[in-house]
Amino acid sequence: MRHSASKRGQWSDHYTQRAKKEKYPARSVYKLQEIQQKYKIIKKGDRVLDLGCSPGSWLLFAAQLTTGSGRVVGVDLKPVSIPLPKHAAVFTGDILFVDDTLAASIGRGYQVVLSDMAPSTTGQKDIDAARSHNLCRAALDIATTVLLPGGTFVCKIFQGSEFNDFSDSVKKSFRKYKIYKPQSSRKASREIYIIGMGKL
Repeated sequence: MRHSASKRGQWSDHYTQRAKKEKYPARSVYKLQEIQQKYKIIKKGDRVLDLGCSPGSWLLFAAQLTTGSGRVVGVDLKPVSIPLPKHAAVFTGDILFVDDTLAASIGRGYQVVLSDMAPSTTGQKDIDAARSHNLCRAALDIATTVLLPGGTFVCKIFQGSEFNDFSDSVKKSFRKYKIYKPQSSRKASREIYIIGMGKL
C-alpha cells in the first residue's frame, strides 16, 4: 500500500489536479489540447477515431470540438466508464488484431485518427520502444485505411531505434509531417507525437 500511495504522489502534478477540476479522467487531455491549439487538427463536424481511447480524456475533448454535428469513435481493450455525448461511441477491441466485426463497427470516412496508445512498460527502454513501435504501426495501418484524403493522423511513440523508420512511413502517406513534444508531457518521458497532415 505504501508503494501505491508513493506512486500516486510521484505522478500527481498540477495537470492532474486541473484534469480532475475540469472533469477529465486523465491529465493526457492537455497533450491533445496543446496539439489542437498549435495545429487545429479537429474541426466542427469532423469524424474522429481515437485508438486506445481509455480512460476517455481524448475522446471527450474531441467530442467537444466536433460538437453534435460530428462523430467520435473510440477503441480500446478496456471499457470507458465516463458519460459520453450522443455523437461519441466506444467499441471494445484490440487494434493489433482487428477482426471483421470491429472493422465494421469502426467504419471509414474519418477526417482525423488519434493514437495516444502506450504499451505496458517493462522499464527496459529498448523493449518498451519496440512495443510502442508495434502499436504505432498498427495505428498507421488503420489510419491509412479509414482516413479520407487530406485527413490527419496523430500518434504517440516512444523514441527508440525504430523511430526514424516509423517517421519515414508517416512521411510517405501524408503531405505534411510534424514532430511535437507537448509541454504537458512529463519531462522524464521518452514519448513524442508524430503528426501527419494531408493524407495522400
